Amino acid sequence: MTNVRRATMSPLVAFAVLVLAATSWAQQRAPILDQVAKTYGVDSWDKVEAIRYTWNGEITGLFKVAHKWEWEPKTGKVSYEGTDKDGKPVNVSYVRTDLSSQSDAVKTQIDPSFVNDNYWTLFPFHAFWDKSASAIDQGKFNLPVGPGMAELVPIKYPADGGYTPGDIWDLYVGNDSRVVYFVYHRGGAKPPSRVLATWAGYKKAGPILFSTEHRGTADGKPLHIWITDVAVKLTGSDKWMPAQ
Repeated sequence: MTNVRRATMSPLVAFAVLVLAATSWAQQRAPILDQVAKTYGVDSWDKVEAIRYTWNGEITGLFKVAHKWEWEPKTGKVSYEGTDKDGKPVNVSYVRTDLSSQSDAVKTQIDPSFVNDNYWTLFPFHAFWDKSASAIDQGKFNLPVGPGMAELVPIKYPADGGYTPGDIWDLYVGNDSRVVYFVYHRGGAKPPSRVLATWAGYKKAGPILFSTEHRGTADGKPLHIWITDVAVKLTGSDKWMPAQ
């Protein structure tokens, strides 16, 4: 497992978090996270050599972006294709353990975007891996929007460390141990403050399950995040297995 620190979100998803002061949550881990991770394929993670995907995001009337990524979890190598903050084309590869030797653009723009997009793409794994985060199963709750109920499991990160200390991800988990909805609160005081999004469009690439469709709001503004061109390469093979 490769630990990916939480990012300072890109402008599209620079969503703030409600910083909860419940110190009793520290280090508590709901057993449901294990089942969720298994549902998404964590038992086969050691077979994954590389993952590629394009993270697409849009807030209606503001902007639309696309980031193409390829990640090798075992080596920490990241390849990015997209644009910089000025809209100029960028194509770069780097190793995350050598981040200090990279350009300012990689350190302050590209790598934070990688972590942001990776968490959206693989959050059920991160919730399982990030042992410093607390998680308490609070039982069945109504979904934040629309009909239906699901198991509410807030994932609360420590107030120090990572790109955005104090993040909280409220996961709503269905009976099939899949995330059906979440509410994201970004750590600190920087706006915007809240994101509500569906988890849908489920597809499998090899043994790994992905949610590829997220619709909701970012501080009341219409939000659409969708993951395309998802594929996984497994140990011992040079072929990509596309999600379907």
